Amino acid sequence: MADDYRGRIGSLIRDSRLHRGWTQHQLAEQLGTSQSAVNRIERGHQNLSLEMIARIGEALDSELVSLGQPGPTHLRVTGGRQLTGNIEVKTSKNASVALLCASLLNKGRTVLRGIARIEEVNRIIEVMESIGIKTRWLDDRRDLEIIPPDRLDLDSMDVAAARRTRSIIMFLGPLLHREAEFRLPYAGGCSLGTRTVHPHMAALRRFGLELKATGGFYHAHVDRSVRPDRPIVLIERGDTVTENALMAAARNKGETVIRNASSNYMVQDLCYFLTRLGVEIDGIGTTTLTVRGVEDIDCDVDYAPSEDPIEAMSLLSAAIVTSSEITVARAPVEFLEIELALLEEMGLDLDLSSEYRAGNGETRLVDITVRPSVLKAPLDKIHPMPFPGLNIDNLPFFALIAASASGSTLIHDWVYENRAIYLTELTRLGGNVTLLDPHRVLVEGPTHWSGTEIICPPALRPAVVVLLAMLAAKGTSVLRNVYVINRGYEDLAARLSLLGATIETFRDL
Repeated sequence: MADDYRGRIGSLIRDSRLHRGWTQHQLAEQLGTSQSAVNRIERGHQNLSLEMIARIGEALDSELVSLGQPGPTHLRVTGGRQLTGNIEVKTSKNASVALLCASLLNKGRTVLRGIARIEEVNRIIEVMESIGIKTRWLDDRRDLEIIPPDRLDLDSMDVAAARRTRSIIMFLGPLLHREAEFRLPYAGGCSLGTRTVHPHMAALRRFGLELKATGGFYHAHVDRSVRPDRPIVLIERGDTVTENALMAAARNKGETVIRNASSNYMVQDLCYFLTRLGVEIDGIGTTTLTVRGVEDIDCDVDYAPSEDPIEAMSLLSAAIVTSSEITVARAPVEFLEIELALLEEMGLDLDLSSEYRAGNGETRLVDITVRPSVLKAPLDKIHPMPFPGLNIDNLPFFALIAASASGSTLIHDWVYENRAIYLTELTRLGGNVTLLDPHRVLVEGPTHWSGTEIICPPALRPAVVVLLAMLAAKGTSVLRNVYVINRGYEDLAARLSLLGATIETFRDL
């Protein structure tokens, strides 16, 4: 526990130093200590007194600790400046949470390399630890070791943490192999409208799982005699639905065929991970998966999930809206090809490096360089489709990009009935965005952005869209209560600052 706290404080100090634009040597000079001491502090290898933490916070002009319950975090953005430099894409958020859930299938030791250090991951880890699973950050605190107990203590589950993430729904697939009866709290997460769990129930019923929803919990009962006797056809080609079905099939003895499966990036990463556990899967990257499960999984596994295509799109959007030249390195190109083709049609000047492989040995990566460009609106509406179409999570960024282009663009967000409304927040920064109905907005550009104060939208991608628009807006903007951004992005403000953005993190007194 002490090691974990030292590591968290060290990471916070490192991020604050980078946000300030200082080297370790510069911070050491301010503190009257050595660079090696600062290095040990940031790696979590040195005990710190409250006095020293206060000194570091004063030097960095950053509140590192607070007494009592901390208030929400806000961002102050001084916009209208070009960005420059290179930035690497971080590990996929959605793959990281899926692999954490999938580790419940394994009785042995699991090590996940370089997983996302975000609030969504933190919530899942808190739930796992509360039910008896041991976790430990290794080396430079980028790799997570997971060791399960012989018996899970589900009665001790951290309900508060579970309710703050939709990912808890992906415990259903692994747990149905371990427990005959259990309960899970209702899933939380982004405010995107009604997102039913019915597709999950329809798929997992074929493995003997029955759910009743009462009193704020899903109550599960498993009939071990029930096994899939014909292909499972998912009634929704959803990512988490497919992942739950995959995890249920992974320990189902025999062959399971899953049709209308998602072939999105996080599903492919889960498939590659399951094959490391001894599960055989045919059809990875297609909509039909054939799974030959292993009834008992007890092995040591080491896996590195791939990079996040949605973060890559976020960083590209930051460059486009600020008319900047930057290179986004380690971008998973096979999950961005439609987006890049559309951007080129709109007039974006970009180059791609030669392809290379991600740490999982499978996903194709490139470095993408974009330059200031004069964009025009596309001829047709922009709408998402299941992979290999334009990713639903990348759609909001095209509202921002369309606002920077000449002409009218129709954005059709047909999946979520409430998300499009959050894009109208761009009007407060000078955008011309008209809500036509719960699924469609009309964007007129180009936009002369101007700063203002906005409360962060409760949906992750629209929240980041607002933050990126603030980078382009002249003057000072404030984005209040950015927890939702921290759910899905690691150190986004600090990393944008390394490209030349001026973003200050602060809390109310």
